[in-house]
Amino acid sequence: MDEGNQSVTSEFVLLGLCHSWNIQVLLVTIFLVFYLIIVSGNIVIMILIITDSHLHSPMYFLLANLSFVDMWLSSITIPKMIADFLKESKTISFGGCMSQIFFAHFIAGFEMVLLAVMAYDRYVAICKPLRYSTIMSLRMCIRLVVTSWITGFVHSMSQIVMIVLLPFCGPKEIDSFFCDRPLVIKLACMDSYSLDILMNLDCGVLAVTCFILVLTSYIYILLTVHRSCKSGASKALSTCTAHITVVVLLFGPSIFIYVWPLSITWVNKFLAVFYYVFTPLLNPVIYTLRNKKIKNALKRFRSYYLECKGNR
Repeated sequence: MDEGNQSVTSEFVLLGLCHSWNIQVLLVTIFLVFYLIIVSGNIVIMILIITDSHLHSPMYFLLANLSFVDMWLSSITIPKMIADFLKESKTISFGGCMSQIFFAHFIAGFEMVLLAVMAYDRYVAICKPLRYSTIMSLRMCIRLVVTSWITGFVHSMSQIVMIVLLPFCGPKEIDSFFCDRPLVIKLACMDSYSLDILMNLDCGVLAVTCFILVLTSYIYILLTVHRSCKSGASKALSTCTAHITVVVLLFGPSIFIYVWPLSITWVNKFLAVFYYVFTPLLNPVIYTLRNKKIKNALKRFRSYYLECKGNR
């Protein structure tokens, strides 16, 4: 491809969510509050899991990784979006745009594989409880998390390598609040239809594979619980509802953004906001409200904090 043509476009213009100044000022406040809640909420969950010995188990080790990745998922787009609300000219450099695409797919790929790993963890806990500590050892958990990171990195590299080499010579307007991969490809000075299909297929293979693994795990879990009348099995199943909710929140929007994109602009923007803002926001809420161990850990942490404060 002609590298000279690519150098013509040194930046892209982001059209954002809306054009009304009053609405943008309101959105600054809303998304800033959301971002602070996302960061603080996920940090609290990570601190609780690291410091509370009652939470030192594979399930919560994986949950800590999910909180970590959710915090970075929101950081890819929200700070830039908030800053752009206060600017008249919403631009992003070519390098910045490529970085957003790379990290968006890196984090998304990692999170999808991690959710499949978390489903497998619940499968072993419920279907093979006697072998749980042996199968889901610390070494195995670390291997599974490292595999998730590697898979996310390989997936992201497969996306970004093809985009960086595209010739961009104008136009350079992206009708979104961040560099969304399908919209950036459309700006290339070439017929990008085949490439778009190929990249959607790449995303689809990862998303569908992880979703099938999650679905398979929960089918086995449901069959096991159905055959068992033990209250312990039913209690174990109740802990899976939060995970199922998170899976739906992640896979739902991501499928329509990257695997089966819609041609309706406002719907795509809504799905993108939901994916990058509300999913990381709801995850800590879901896990803290539906998980008794997390709530008890919060109470212990609060008591310890008040005790330390009173001794000063």
